[in-house]
Amino acid sequence: MSLTDKAIARIRELIQSGELAPGSKLPPEPQLATELGLSRNLMREAVKSLVVARVLEIRRGDGTYVTSLQPDLLLGGLIGAVELLQGDTGTILDLMEVRRLFEPVAAALAATRIAEPGLADVKRHLDAMSEARDDVELLNQHDAAFHRAVIAATGNDTLVTLLEGISGRTLRARIWRGLVDADAAGRTLAEHEAIYRALVARDGPLAQAAALLHVSNTESWLRTHLGTSGSAASTER
Repeated sequence: MSLTDKAIARIRELIQSGELAPGSKLPPEPQLATELGLSRNLMREAVKSLVVARVLEIRRGDGTYVTSLQPDLLLGGLIGAVELLQGDTGTILDLMEVRRLFEPVAAALAATRIAEPGLADVKRHLDAMSEARDDVELLNQHDAAFHRAVIAATGNDTLVTLLEGISGRTLRARIWRGLVDADAAGRTLAEHEAIYRALVARDGPLAQAAALLHVSNTESWLRTHLGTSGSAASTER
C-alpha cells in the first residue's frame, strides 16, 4: 500500500468503528493528522480521495463531514464508472451477463416482498410498454422503468443502485435490437407479462424463472448479432 492508501485506511477504520459516525464532523486537519500519526500532506490527500468516493464531504466555511453513507450515495460512483466503460461488444455482453446473474434472483425476492402499490407501479409500466410497442425508444424507456420498479420492490437500496448502473449501460444496445428485430417488441412484452404474473402470484421461483428467460433471451440475441455486426460500438453512442 502507498502511504496515501494507508492514510485512507486509517480514516476508514475510524468510520467503520463508529468513532466517526455518519453526519459527524472531522476534527481539524492538524489535530486529526496528529492523532493518526500522519503528515498533513498525507491527511489532505486521503481526505480528497474519500471526498471523491463520497465518503466525506467538504462544506465550505464549515469543515469536512462524514456523509450519510447510504448505498445510493456511495454506489452512485459505480454508475459513473460504468458509464465510462468503452461501448464495445465485450463490455456490453459482460454487462448483460451480470444482469443475468443478478436480476432473476432480485425478481424472486421482489415476488416475496412486493406490496400492492409496488405491484401497481409495475403494472403501470407494463401497460405503457404495450402502448409504446411501435416506438422502440419509448418502449425501452418503459422497459427500464419496469425493471426498476421490480427491483425497488425488494426494498434493497444497494441492489437497486447496482442494477440501475448496469442495466442503464445496456439500454442503447436493447434499442438497437428493437430497431433491427421486427419481432422483438412482441417477445419483450410477453416476457414482461410473465414476470408480472409471477409477481401477482407472489411466486418467487416463477418470477426468477421468468426473469432469467427474459434476460437470457436478450443476452443470447445480442451475443449472436453483436458478434457478427460492426454496429456494436455505435449502439452505445
